[in-house]
Amino acid sequence: MISAYFDCYSGISGDMILGALIDLGLKENYIKKELKKIKISRYELKIDKIKKNNITGTNLTVKIKEKQKKRGFKEIQKLIDESNLEKDVKKISKQIFLKLATAESKIHNISIEKIHFHEVGAIDSIIDIIGAVIGFKKMQLSNIYCSHLPLGRGFIECSHGKIPVPAPATLEILKNIPVYSTDIQHELVTPTGAAIITTFAKHFGPMPLMKINKIGYGAGKTNMEHPNFLRIILGEVPNNYNYDTTTIIETNIDDMNPEIYGYLVEKLYENGALDVFFTHIQMKKNRPGVKLSVISSVENVNNLADIIFSETSTFGIRFYETKRIKLMFEKQKIKIKYGEINVKIGRLKNRIITISPEFEDCRNIADRYNLPLKNVYELAKRKIKK
Repeated sequence: MISAYFDCYSGISGDMILGALIDLGLKENYIKKELKKIKISRYELKIDKIKKNNITGTNLTVKIKEKQKKRGFKEIQKLIDESNLEKDVKKISKQIFLKLATAESKIHNISIEKIHFHEVGAIDSIIDIIGAVIGFKKMQLSNIYCSHLPLGRGFIECSHGKIPVPAPATLEILKNIPVYSTDIQHELVTPTGAAIITTFAKHFGPMPLMKINKIGYGAGKTNMEHPNFLRIILGEVPNNYNYDTTTIIETNIDDMNPEIYGYLVEKLYENGALDVFFTHIQMKKNRPGVKLSVISSVENVNNLADIIFSETSTFGIRFYETKRIKLMFEKQKIKIKYGEINVKIGRLKNRIITISPEFEDCRNIADRYNLPLKNVYELAKRKIKK
């Protein structure tokens, strides 16, 4: 399966994305022809090769030939609807602008209908966003991974005056996305870059196991000490498995009422823990203890840590990232003579490897008809195998 990994070591923006796609082979004439389907004019799309720190990439600039005007969210929706763009391109482009409008609405405390974009409503941002969507579709990029996103520092001037970096809209869009701070005094992730990548990327973290085929570089506008490019890596990710990165949170406890553990487990699962388990250990002064282990998504670590500190007697926790390899699976709802059961089916090379009926569904049927629970499980598995 051809996949794309967005290596955002220098951040990400709309023009960097489109530039990197062109560097990978997206035809310049094709993108210009498709963008003419939008009813805007008086601009020129300039595409050229550029070197930064002796690395060559593609630089994309939208040159404006008329005075910019601010556009409302409804105006942009209308602009997209009235274009001759393909249906999927229209749909995804509107989703991205809705994400931006929702962020602006929250920050300024006004309704989405009253949002007027300034920078994002300008022609160059419209071209960047819709151009990127056109590029993703043309290159058939659907299995997309992205690195953790770096955030700059300082302040930038915009239509609202001086605002902090990262911009408030960027931070709003990046909720639940893993980011890290840098000492770079520039805006690294723009609102448009954040909105595009969070719409398309399925996984955020280290590069997956991949056989690399091609690499593209999209240039940023600011000159920095390091080469200011977005790097997109195309390659083959084995499609027998799913790969992701999780965080394991651990702590050792030897002085807590054991009745609390059951409540703690329920609380952790309710707040997004992927798995929770205990290991019996020997602690100081030969006291028997328990090691609590929680598997968490990277972005949910702080939330689960708050619960552990609140609900246990521990004074400290440790955590570390780990990679997971998972079977490709699908969920189905099957019907046996006693009712319906949700089933998870794991496959390897298109062969069914494991079948896991939903426990609660099986238990409800077993209780209702006074059947052994194991028999209900077997009925569900046999149905799938047929």
